[in-house]
This record gives sequence, C-alpha cells and structure tokens, in this order.
Amino acid sequence: MNWLTNYVLPKIRAFTRKDVPDNLWKKCPGCEQMLFHRELAANLEVCRHCGHHFRIGSLARFNLVFDDGVFERIELPKVAADPLRFRDRKRYTERLREGHAALGAGSDAVALAEGRIGGTLAVVAAFDFEFMGGSMGVAVGEGLITAARRAVEREAALIVVPASGGARMQEGILSLMQMPRTILAADLVKEAGLPYIVLLTNPTTGGVSASFAMLGDITLAEPGAVIGFAGARVIEETIREKLPERFQRAEYLLEHGMVDQVVPRAELAATLARILSLLREPQRSDGGPAAGPIGQDGREE
Repeated sequence: MNWLTNYVLPKIRAFTRKDVPDNLWKKCPGCEQMLFHRELAANLEVCRHCGHHFRIGSLARFNLVFDDGVFERIELPKVAADPLRFRDRKRYTERLREGHAALGAGSDAVALAEGRIGGTLAVVAAFDFEFMGGSMGVAVGEGLITAARRAVEREAALIVVPASGGARMQEGILSLMQMPRTILAADLVKEAGLPYIVLLTNPTTGGVSASFAMLGDITLAEPGAVIGFAGARVIEETIREKLPERFQRAEYLLEHGMVDQVVPRAELAATLARILSLLREPQRSDGGPAAGPIGQDGREE
C-alpha cells in the first residue's frame, strides 16, 4: 500500500491536467440539456434550446448594458457590519466574509456603476444574488440612495436590476426600514424629472418586490423571472386553491399589466437605449434631428 500511495498515485496526479475546470458543462433547469460553458457564455448565459435565462452577476450585467462595456464603478458607502450581532447556524460576520471572498472586499448584494447606454448617461444598480441571496440590508439601502443621488447630480437616468429573496433577516428591523428608504430614493429621481427604470430578474421577491422594484416609470423583466412577494406554495396553502399556470412569472405579470415588456437578454441593451432616447430626447421620437441649443437671438444654434 505504501508503494501505491507513495509512488503510483503521485505519478498519476502528475499526468492529470490541472487547468481543466470542474464545471465545463451546466445542466439547464428548463429543458435539462447539458450546455458547454463556453457556448453558454457566448449566448449571454441563455440556453439555446429553451431560452432559459441563467442568473448573471452585476459585473456581467454592466458589461452587457453599457456601451462597449465601458463604465465607472461607484463605491458603496460603509455601514455597520453586524449591528445586531446576529447568529443563526453561522455568525452574520462569517456570512459577510463569505460574500466578500466571492465578490471582493467592500461588496454587498448590490453594485453601482455609471456610464452611457445608447449614448445616454445612466446610473445602474445591479444586484448579486450570489451575495446572501441578494438580500436587502442597510448596505443595499445606502447603495440605492447613493445611486439615486448620483443620478440626480449627474442628471442621469437610474436603472435598477433587482435579483433578491427580499429583506435580510440578519439585520431584522433595520432591513425592513430599507423598504421606505429605497422608495424615497426612487422618488428623489422622479422628482428631478429623470427616468427611473426597473429590470426585474429571477427572482424578485419579498421586501424588494414590495418597495422600489415595482415603482419604475417603465418596468421590464427577463423571460421566466419569478416575481412576487410570498412564494407560490405559501399562497396556495393560505388560500387553499390551485394557482394559475406560470403564476408569478414575468409573462404572467405582463399579461396582467404589472410589467411593461419582457425583454430577452440579447435585446436588453438595445431596448434600454431606445427607451432612454425616447425619455431623454423626446423630440427625436419622430425620427427627426434633435433640437440644438437656443441662442440669444431666439434662433436654434
């Protein structure tokens, strides 16, 4: 046995390629097809067989929506790390460390960036579901307020892309207080006469769906996204009735007037650019040239 473990196994490991990742293939939860990771990445993390949209992080979202993938990150404000000294199966500080290890120091469930979309200046707040299920705590609330203030300061549109299970239980009442605070952030942008657009992704639930996520001037959604407050199973047990097919899916909400448009990921950048051009430069909506500045003599320069 010593000869096998000390000589044979090291020789076998020496011939094993170290650069081959373990996740070369990913199984689609929609059609159960096996998808090669490079092909999936080239198709924007969308299954080519059934159109299932896999979750993507904030960085991938920024690269997708901003012109030529050019943007500037906005730093999140610093907040108290563990205001309630909460502990369940793990300490809250340990869960935060795990999130920071995955996404980087200073990160949280939301990331902010600014750049141009179709030539129009925009601030984007995109959620990372990988960070504690995209749950909304004080850091997320502060992040959305920061994004709203930056949009007003720069006279830019604000685009929010939630992917969240709701309020963060480890912060208790402090997380619930972020619901009215994020509503105020949305109102801040609207009162300045600037566009506030929301893209609902899978999932958008709980306190997030009950606050800023459903207040957009225009509300978009990705295909198949789960959108609602309580889970379907909880609702069925409460009302003791069978829910309609595809209840709480983006397409169902579109049919019932709660979503303005369901946009495939490949069309998202072009759709946002078109919406922003109409909202920010309405004089060009008829296809004519944009009006120039007016000179002192009252004529267009």
